[in-house]
Amino acid sequence: MKNLILTLVVAFLFAGTSVIVNAQNSLPEVTLEDIDGNKVNVADYAKNGKITIFSFWATWCTPCKKELNNIAAFYEDWQEEFDLELVAVSVDDQRASARVKPYVNGQGWEYTVLLDKNEDLKRALNFQAVPYTLVVDAEGKIVYTHVGYVEGDEYELEEKLVEMTSEEKEKK
Repeated sequence: MKNLILTLVVAFLFAGTSVIVNAQNSLPEVTLEDIDGNKVNVADYAKNGKITIFSFWATWCTPCKKELNNIAAFYEDWQEEFDLELVAVSVDDQRASARVKPYVNGQGWEYTVLLDKNEDLKRALNFQAVPYTLVVDAEGKIVYTHVGYVEGDEYELEEKLVEMTSEEKEKK
């Protein structure tokens, strides 16, 4: 019985961790603040003509921070190779959000960082857990999501980016 339960738990954890999104295929109209207090409409990222990666994280989430730190090693190359932008969206609440800017500055992340203090964007996208990664293609469609992080997931993300840009080149 323990083996059956363990098998079901493992199957549940791995089922659907990487999926192509069909239900929610575009970014919602949600306004957030960046870490400098500027208001940003998230839907505007769908209009920038670039691939945009949204990485949802929190200061209390060790796997989230590990993922963003590991992606930082690739980010400059990815910007050049795939013409993309990464937006790190903190889901820290009002109290904890004061820790976000000092943490980001301490890490030296070159990402745009938005604050989803009331989880408005998280609710609009209908996901539960962080880390959560979402990729929007150059036409503004959500084409990929991934829940969780284990060491090496950044390579899976890079494979998806290669696939997306190869498909785009074939269209032209």
